[in-house]
Amino acid sequence: MAIIDPLGDMLTRIRNAQMRRKSRVTTPGSKLRARVLDVLQSEGYIRGYSTTEFGNGRTEFDIELKYHEGQPVIRSISRVSKPGRRVYSSVETMPRVADGLGVTIVSTPRGVMSRS
Repeated sequence: MAIIDPLGDMLTRIRNAQMRRKSRVTTPGSKLRARVLDVLQSEGYIRGYSTTEFGNGRTEFDIELKYHEGQPVIRSISRVSKPGRRVYSSVETMPRVADGLGVTIVSTPRGVMSRS
């Protein structure tokens, strides 16, 4: 079965795993997912991730989730721009997440970036 929104699928898997207090979650691999996971890891929202190669070009990421005092470090995670509803925004009009304490991950033609 083809996944229509791969990034949204990964975010949902992370959200669901944290609701169940899982320590790890797996998701199919892609370059975009890897860049988003790099940002989440560098910002301290996940412990890390590893890549498993299955041959014939198929990869999978094993994401190690992070908790603090029994609560998930990621309090909320959502996708704003979706395949059916694209949202374009300039840097000046981007809303601040958690009054500047959260992170906005932006995908651009030059790559994936984060903005605090």
